Amino acid sequence: ALPPLPPSLFSARAGWGHAASRLSAPRRGGGQGEGTRRRCGGGTSAAPELPAPLSPQVGTNGVISTQDFPRETQYVDDDFPTDFPVIAPFLADLDTSGDRGNIYYRQDDSRDVLDQAVGYIQAGFPRSAGAFVPTNAFIATWEDVGAYQELSQHPEPSTKLNTFQAVVAYDDEDTYTIFLYPNGGLQFLGTRPKESYNVQLELPARVGFSWGDSDDPKRDGLFFHSLASSEEALSNLERESNTGIPGVWVFRVGSTEHVEPGGGEGAAPAVPQSPPEHPNPGTASYTHPLSSHTSMAQRPSHGARAPVLLGFVPGRRDTQEQSHWLRGDGGTRQMFTYSAASKETCAQHHGRCSPHAFCTDYAAGFCCHCRATFYGNGRQCLPEGAVHRLNGKVSGSLRVGRASVRFQDVDLHAYIVGSDGRAYTAISGVPQPAARALLPLLPVGGLFAWLFALEEPGSENGFSITGAEFTQSLEVTFYPGGETVQVTQTAEGLGPDNYLSLRTHIQGEVPFLPENVTVHITPYKELYSYSSSAVTSSGQREYVVAAGTANQTLSYRLRQNVTFSGCPHARPPARQRLSVGRAFALFDGHEHVLRYALAARIGLAQGEHDAENPGVSPCHDGTHACQAPARCQPGVGTEYTCECAAGYRGDGRGCRDVDECAEGLSQCGPFSVCLNVPGSYRCECRGGYRPAGDGQACVPVAPPSDPCEDGRHPCAPGDRARCLSRGDGRATCECLPGYTGDGIHCSDVDECAESPCHPAAICYNTPGSFSCRCRPGYAGDGFQCTYGEVPRLTPCQHERMYPREVPPLGDGHVPQCDEQGRYRPLQCHGSSGHCWCVDAAGQEIAGTRTAPGTTPPRCGSPEPTERPPSMCERWRQSLLEHYGGSPRGDQYVPQCDPSGDFTPLQCHGDSGYCWCVEQSGREIPGTRSEPGTTPPCLPSVAPPSVRPQPRPDVSPPAAGTFLLYAQGQQIGYLPLNGTRLQKEAAKTLLSLHGSIVVGIDYDCRERMIYWTDVAGRTISRAGLEPGSEPETIISSGLISPEGLAVDHLRRAVFWTDSGLDRIERARLDGSERRVLFDTDLVNPRAIAVDPVRGNLYWTDWNREAPKIETSTVNGANRRVLVHTDIGLPNGLTFDPFSKLLCWADAGTKHLECTFPDGTGRRVIQSNLNYPFSIISYANHFYHTDWRRDGVIAVNKETGAFTDEYLPEQRSHLYGITAVYPYCPGGKTHPDHIPLGMLLPA
Repeated sequence: ALPPLPPSLFSARAGWGHAASRLSAPRRGGGQGEGTRRRCGGGTSAAPELPAPLSPQVGTNGVISTQDFPRETQYVDDDFPTDFPVIAPFLADLDTSGDRGNIYYRQDDSRDVLDQAVGYIQAGFPRSAGAFVPTNAFIATWEDVGAYQELSQHPEPSTKLNTFQAVVAYDDEDTYTIFLYPNGGLQFLGTRPKESYNVQLELPARVGFSWGDSDDPKRDGLFFHSLASSEEALSNLERESNTGIPGVWVFRVGSTEHVEPGGGEGAAPAVPQSPPEHPNPGTASYTHPLSSHTSMAQRPSHGARAPVLLGFVPGRRDTQEQSHWLRGDGGTRQMFTYSAASKETCAQHHGRCSPHAFCTDYAAGFCCHCRATFYGNGRQCLPEGAVHRLNGKVSGSLRVGRASVRFQDVDLHAYIVGSDGRAYTAISGVPQPAARALLPLLPVGGLFAWLFALEEPGSENGFSITGAEFTQSLEVTFYPGGETVQVTQTAEGLGPDNYLSLRTHIQGEVPFLPENVTVHITPYKELYSYSSSAVTSSGQREYVVAAGTANQTLSYRLRQNVTFSGCPHARPPARQRLSVGRAFALFDGHEHVLRYALAARIGLAQGEHDAENPGVSPCHDGTHACQAPARCQPGVGTEYTCECAAGYRGDGRGCRDVDECAEGLSQCGPFSVCLNVPGSYRCECRGGYRPAGDGQACVPVAPPSDPCEDGRHPCAPGDRARCLSRGDGRATCECLPGYTGDGIHCSDVDECAESPCHPAAICYNTPGSFSCRCRPGYAGDGFQCTYGEVPRLTPCQHERMYPREVPPLGDGHVPQCDEQGRYRPLQCHGSSGHCWCVDAAGQEIAGTRTAPGTTPPRCGSPEPTERPPSMCERWRQSLLEHYGGSPRGDQYVPQCDPSGDFTPLQCHGDSGYCWCVEQSGREIPGTRSEPGTTPPCLPSVAPPSVRPQPRPDVSPPAAGTFLLYAQGQQIGYLPLNGTRLQKEAAKTLLSLHGSIVVGIDYDCRERMIYWTDVAGRTISRAGLEPGSEPETIISSGLISPEGLAVDHLRRAVFWTDSGLDRIERARLDGSERRVLFDTDLVNPRAIAVDPVRGNLYWTDWNREAPKIETSTVNGANRRVLVHTDIGLPNGLTFDPFSKLLCWADAGTKHLECTFPDGTGRRVIQSNLNYPFSIISYANHFYHTDWRRDGVIAVNKETGAFTDEYLPEQRSHLYGITAVYPYCPGGKTHPDHIPLGMLLPA
């Protein structure tokens, strides 16, 4: 029967066992369920006949799963975790076509194979697996498989082939997995991305385990265990080990909540000490190979046996091999082999040693040893007694009481005084609730006390054994609450100044500590057990929480495991005792710094069991048999009992979770929901409520006050300025047209200084405006004056010539008259945007007024075909006449569009200076460009509507991948056939009259498009279903929303506003809106998001200092990524497949790419016209172009222009995005993640 694996690794629906079931099946002879496969890249095998319901799938791409495989593109290039459960001995884009390699798999219960498996398992787990006797083993072998290659680009297949094996051995109670890598078996370490054929990019393989997604409500998130995912780690797989046998790696995957790597239990029993090798190919034959076009593995006849015996795979033998396995009868059985040619020597690898070390050859390899006056593991050596520094980053996801706290890449600094073993640690930037709760977690800084402890004679501190490359895994359980937190600290080597670099991740639950408390930690001792590649320790700690005169003593249990690549010939002490004499923890609320300080020494653990000292309690040295979630209670001497932790029931040997919610044991208050979690429960506030300061109750969420509504804004009076709400309790002030200033102080603009009137007219400056009146003897409106008798004015003409006094709430309305001087039925206010209908006397008709940005009312008879000249046209004509019809090159004449509005781009004669203007013709600060560069100005007034108007609903697109582009008042649809543009099938997806759509993006989860509208100052969305209508999600606090990006994992939208100079975000329904940045921005435009890693990127075409910036999606770690050799970075895109950030520059005319950290910058195309927006798909870029007014396709590898599409409507195209039939890359996260906790995936 197959044992239960932890529910978090393979769920019940996966069929690989669940904690609630016992799987049984009739026993068979060895070699049951054999299979062989030979096929092209990306296939999966049929499930072999195994004891039901075990039905693993063996994939060509180096993985085993208990579920059907998704499409290759959904996992083969992605980092861990995967969306489905996998055991991955070498996950990469592999290929077995063209007779390149085979894949073998079978179920085996023969005694010789099981004995060999036990030998490997007990080498990694000498104590816990001492009594383990497997009943079955599932074996999968990849022999001489190659990397997938695109035939058109690689006519000659690569000769580099890989061979490796995975074994799952199990009994009724436990399960272990073995990864085997024969010497020389890994000839390549990565493959090219499946979706992006970029010859300069290769993704390393991934080795490890992933739990996959789960429907279990008690689990939050995706979990995985990674053994190797970098070239350095992969190259060490066949040379290093966690069992003491090169190339053999063992993991416990059953009866524990997490994957447990071997090597953490001290010395192993005697096992064969040779690495796995290719055996003689003549020892076996294979049957039923798969043809290259078969998609499922064919099951061989039951009598055939694949002879793969654990450490061996069929293949050639290139070196002399010797057998070292003895039968019970004294005969020799050729099973384990050792290759003499595989020995590594100092002559070959002396470069691996530190400059302050010497190299020594041993019988089966070499080791590095630090010279006198230095200490370390030989690969890294530090001077004895010197002061050392450590730098690192700390990230975490913690539940503190009932509040969730996340932090990303906050700074850690440590200062080590080597002469007396003192270690000082400072972590800055952790939010206060979490920082206070982490005060008792001294082991975070205790790692450095062990690393650099003062050494007693004959002992070695941690750095002398591990060097500067190791991983510490720490699990702490607090009592009496049972909260559990996991800490992972990974040392990444020494920098050029011998500074050790460290990354720390903290995840789990810690008890809430109120403010104004102190934590006292008494001196303690810890016992450490050592093996060749791991160090373990466990124990019970007590600490005192003091508040005034009240003290409370609490405790926690800790288990820590340090894994490293040690010298197999070193002789570390079996046990050492760390003594910490002074320890304190402090949180500085003023500087927001969490501090730890310890002084430690380390010595041999001798005399621990002599007659004078009683034996060490198994609870303290970790040798007890209590299984989580039970805790060990010390008794007399070495006696102890196991007790279930709080939140569990049982006899200590078996514990089950208590559902506090179902049994009414929770203390959740009103307006909250109780959610059961293992060992505890949590209370979540209902919608519209938030946790109170005590972390217990829920209080209503008070909407932020609107300063524009309650009058608390500092803006100038309403006749000079207007208040714009930001949506977050703050406001922005803006001077009205005709005034200048910062919105708080606004002064009148003297328009008459620019001579806007006819030469035969007099200009009169008024507050916020001006008027022109013809001189006596002339007739006209002041902009046009003719000599002759002045005709009698109609009431409408009189009101236009002699405007009424400006009202207190803003500039007055100048009516529009027809050719006969009558009031036009439709009247619109020039600055406010309101429109209404009037009667023949010019009086407003009640109920007809419409708001700015909406469709004006239909009034009276149709408007005349000839409209009166606009302000732009009158000003232009006046200046032309003033200049005598031929202005000089240094004289400015306004440019007007066919509708009479100011064109967004204005230029000064032939000087070459250009700038952008608002609707009223006023220059937008920060947009004036030098000669030779034209700024990318956006219109702010929608073009006039053409009747009849089509309905504003979606015309559904066809299935497949397609492009969507914004073009003024419409969103266009352009399908792709592969990467070619299907121009004949292009059409209008959505008509949006009265809008100017600029930014556009797509939510692949809910199949909705999102866009910004600079005319309506809104952000809207619409589904792709037939008849879907637009829905506005943001309608206030916007001036010029331009770039837009959707994060489909976190359900968030990000946008730029060049009018307010800020970057904002909100949930996809417009809620939880928040300003990320509103400083150091001048003209922000394009924006892109990397949902998987949680990074945000945007451009700023500031004419003084253009740049591309980045931050995390929650606004942390803002920094400039690119600031040299750029001009007008209009378009920006992040490719989720190649992981490249690319941009299109209308100033330099370049299309460039870089890695997300700013390295590897290169030019793809250097002869663009005038790009605006860009998107990446497969091996192409697609960008909109203002010179061609179309969509241009560019090949990623060659930079060649391959295609273009020019819509029938000849006007500028703005944003562009690609719509996939699936979500590209990443993992599906929970639907609701509070925006305040957005972090990198």
